[in-house]
Amino acid sequence: MRILSVAAVLVLLTAPAFAQMPQMNMMPELATKTPEEKEQDAIRDKAYKESLRKIPDAKTSADPWGTVRSNETPKAAAPAKPKTKTGNSAASGGGNAASGSNAR
Repeated sequence: MRILSVAAVLVLLTAPAFAQMPQMNMMPELATKTPEEKEQDAIRDKAYKESLRKIPDAKTSADPWGTVRSNETPKAAAPAKPKTKTGNSAASGGGNAASGSNAR
């Protein structure tokens, strides 16, 4: 009896979900176009291709900052001199309380 009631509940819960699914025809009839439909498609394709030819080519640059920048490329900067360590405590002889004569 319990199994029968569980099955009835499952059927009642799945019925609304089944009703919402689209009905799919797995073997549709082979639909062929009539000569008039083929002619209309050809006319539409021709009109589409003609409209594509009417679109102008973009010959100018789309750079909004083009007038701000100069046309010259920036010259490479002179190579920077390598930095030397001037604040080395061993070279200056002080600065560290544990290394000097002031230790107690």
